Amino acid sequence: MEILGIDIGGSGIKGAVVNTTDGTLITERHRIATPQPATPEAVAETVSELTNHFSYVGSIGCGFPALIRNGLVKTAANIDKTWLEVPVESLLSNATGQKVFVINDADAAGLGELRFGAGNGHPGMVMVLTIGTGIGSAIIHKGILLPATELGHLVFRGKSAEKYCSDAIREREDLTWERWGKRLNNYLLHLEMLFSPDLFILGGGVSKKFDKFKSQLVTKTQVMPASLQNMAGIIGAACYAADNQNFV
Repeated sequence: MEILGIDIGGSGIKGAVVNTTDGTLITERHRIATPQPATPEAVAETVSELTNHFSYVGSIGCGFPALIRNGLVKTAANIDKTWLEVPVESLLSNATGQKVFVINDADAAGLGELRFGAGNGHPGMVMVLTIGTGIGSAIIHKGILLPATELGHLVFRGKSAEKYCSDAIREREDLTWERWGKRLNNYLLHLEMLFSPDLFILGGGVSKKFDKFKSQLVTKTQVMPASLQNMAGIIGAACYAADNQNFV
């Protein structure tokens, strides 16, 4: 099945048509800068522009950086506050003229890694962390996704974890990869103590830079970069739409 997957991020809105049977991309990934301010109307227009770029007709899966419940946006930690309580699925469906299925962006990445990436076939508990503007999380246990964990908002060292060791903080404070890696390791040790996962998978843009900070990671739990890298969200979003389009 060929489905358009879209990943809405703080700096860019990315998409590609995905073969949801094997996780491969049918098209090249296309990226459009996230509008500023990223209001619902502006983002919807950009998603429509992205859809038109592919001349795409059909169901769309979309990863979105917030908690989504019954199609409504319930949190706005890293997005414009005007998104709260917006019916995001209806908004994007109306903008594109296609049926859009929206899932939390980290859950989308987790689903992608579960189906076709580093988490595929893993028998235990896998924790996927998407590290970018914020920190998203997805927990997979014996092949089943536990949605809406939002572990980037755990209070850690007097602030939310993503205010301590997100990639945005690394850039803002001009941290070396070594110093930032030590911060990330502290956070992983905290998660390890709370959840005892069998595997950490690190996604988002930092997955491409894993070699620059992996020496600082000294957890008992195995840590590895997302094998789909920053394509995991696009692939997982497409899979989410494929899974749900027959239940509408």
